Amino acid sequence: MSILLPPLSLYIHLPWCVRKCPYCDFNSHQADRFETNGKLPEDAYLAQLLADLDADLPYVAGRPIQTAFIGGGTPSLMNEDFYYRLMDALREKLTWADNAEITMEANPGTFEQEKFSHFRQAGINRLSIGIQSFQPNLLKTLGRIHNRDEAIHAVDKSRAAGFDNINLDLMHGLPDQSLEMAMEDLSLAIKLNPEHLSWYQLTIEPNTEFYRRPPTLPEDNTLWGIQDEGQALLTQHGYVQYEVSANSKINRRAEHNLNYWRFGDYIGIGAGAHGKITLSNGQIFRTRKTRHPNHYLNNLPEALVIKDAIEQEDLPLEFMMNRLRLFETFDLNDYERFTYQKLPTSLIKACETALKQGLLDPEAWKNNRVKTTEKGKLFLNELLELFLP
Repeated sequence: MSILLPPLSLYIHLPWCVRKCPYCDFNSHQADRFETNGKLPEDAYLAQLLADLDADLPYVAGRPIQTAFIGGGTPSLMNEDFYYRLMDALREKLTWADNAEITMEANPGTFEQEKFSHFRQAGINRLSIGIQSFQPNLLKTLGRIHNRDEAIHAVDKSRAAGFDNINLDLMHGLPDQSLEMAMEDLSLAIKLNPEHLSWYQLTIEPNTEFYRRPPTLPEDNTLWGIQDEGQALLTQHGYVQYEVSANSKINRRAEHNLNYWRFGDYIGIGAGAHGKITLSNGQIFRTRKTRHPNHYLNNLPEALVIKDAIEQEDLPLEFMMNRLRLFETFDLNDYERFTYQKLPTSLIKACETALKQGLLDPEAWKNNRVKTTEKGKLFLNELLELFLP
C-alpha cells in the first residue's frame, strides 16, 4: 500500500573555496588545486551533477521540489553561465512548487558580488552571505578573505541585483572576542536589515586547523552574556528565534531548513552531498555522495552514493533530534506521519521524563503537543539524550 510521502527539497553541493577556513569542517577544497589554466572543471562538474540527479530521480516519486539550497564550499565562485545552465536543466528535469525558495551561499568578496544579478536572473531567489564578522582582526583569525566594507557592500549589491530575501551568516564566541565586540558585530548586521540572520557560536570541530591548534576562546560567562544580550537585541529589532541558531523577520524563516528539521525528504547531489529519502513502502534511508571532487567527477553515478537505512529503533532519536531543534510547538502524532511507525512507548516515556525535568512545556503536553521550554532550549543536548535508544 502506498503512503503519503513528506515534502521534498533539493540540496546541491559545490566543493570549492578560494582557501580552507581554519574552523570549517564542511566538504570544501582549495580551488586552485583543481584548476586547469586558472579554471575550475565547471563543465564536467555540471554534467556530473545532472547525471547524479538523473540517478536519484526515482526518489522524487512525482513530488514537486519545495525548496533548493546550493551550498559549499563557495558556490559563488562558479561563473554565471554555470548557473544559467544548471537552473535551466533543473527546470526541465523537475517539477517545482509555486514560489519555491531557491537559496545560494555566497561570499561577500568583490569578485563574487559582480555576479549577483546573474544569479538572480538565473532563478535563484534567496542569498545567504557568509559574513562571520565585520572586525578585521577576527576576519583574519577566521581565514576570511573579505573585509568589513566588502561585507557591507555585498548586502547593497544583492539588493540592487533584485534579492528581497537575504540571510547573513554571523558567528560569535570567536577567539578572544569580548561581549562588546560580539554586540558590535550583531548590531551592524541588524542595521543591514536582512530578512534572516543565522547567528551561531563557533564550535571547534575535528579535522579542522582550529582542532589541531586550538585558539583561545571566550570564557563561559562571556559566552552566556553574548547569547543573552544578543537574543534580546534581535528580539528588540523584530527578529524571532525559531531555531537554535536562526532568527528571522515574520514570514521569512528559511523554508529549506524547516523541511530538514521537520523530518522532510531531500535529495542531495554533488561531492559530499547528503540526502534523506522515504520510499513508498515507508522505508527511510540517508544517502551520502563521495566526498573528493576528483572521485566524484571520474565515476559513474551508481559508484558515488552510500545508502544507510534508518533502523526502526533509531527513529525516535532521529525524529526528535530534528524537531526539537525548532522552537515551534508540534503535534506528537507528527511522529507517525513522518516515520510511518506507531508512536513508541519509549518516546512517550522520554517526553514524560523531560516534563519532570522542566525541559518540555506541560500545558502543550496536555493537548498531545510538544514544546521546548526556555530551560529546554538552553539544555538541548541533555533533552536529546533522553531519546537515545
